Amino acid sequence: MSSKSPGLPKTGGSGSLRRALKFLGLVLIGAFLVQSMLAVQFSPVVFAQGLPDLVNLVGRMFPPSLEVVPDVALASLETLQMAVVGTIIAALLSVPLAFLAAQNIAPSAILYHVSRSIIIFTRAIPDLIFALIFVAAVGLGPFPGTLALAISSIGMLGKLYAEAIEEIDFGQVEALRSTGSHPLQTLAFGVVPQVTPAIIGMTLYRWDINIRNSVVLGLVGAGGIGFQLLTSMRLFQYPEVLTIIIFVFVIILAVERVSSSIRERLI
Repeated sequence: MSSKSPGLPKTGGSGSLRRALKFLGLVLIGAFLVQSMLAVQFSPVVFAQGLPDLVNLVGRMFPPSLEVVPDVALASLETLQMAVVGTIIAALLSVPLAFLAAQNIAPSAILYHVSRSIIIFTRAIPDLIFALIFVAAVGLGPFPGTLALAISSIGMLGKLYAEAIEEIDFGQVEALRSTGSHPLQTLAFGVVPQVTPAIIGMTLYRWDINIRNSVVLGLVGAGGIGFQLLTSMRLFQYPEVLTIIIFVFVIILAVERVSSSIRERLI
């Protein structure tokens, strides 16, 4: 009598195939990593050779320049104002856009896809590109930087807001609808209270990011402390560069503390 069980599936061949495919995948990933390191000319030797120049550059930054403190302080305030205004504009535009882009409450498929396309577009284009476009359109200064921060922030805030709306407890919405509530009442009392904490937290997080981004945007003439940093670097005024770096660190640290405090109080 045969001891074989004809009803059992044969898994030996498929298991070997899976292992072979997994091994092949790892080999391809490793090959891509090595090729990428070659493509970017990654070289610890070159970095080690450049260390003396790096140490020399850092040494030339000390002591930080105190003469430019008033100018740097004003530029820092401008950077903060750019981030605040840009974030507020982005939040105001992202909220209605997110309600249209949330699949569970979108009024129509056309509005859903149009809103999603706008969010994807603003997220796909780097804020530096937006800054270059607005600098060419309206000139140098903080205004193009503020516009760039606002438009680029819509991509992130709109996506996060929409995802927060899609994760709500839809039972509350259905309960309001069953009582004959107007669609606006349903949104105001069934959706908004559930997503408000998430919207506040995400907006504060984006404000934190915009502080950093506004420094970078200044490098293309979009105002703020980044523009002063670029000027000092071009003039080889390294003590001034160190002063600006210190201010940037203090600003980011302060914003981090303020954001955490606001989140704890409001959320």
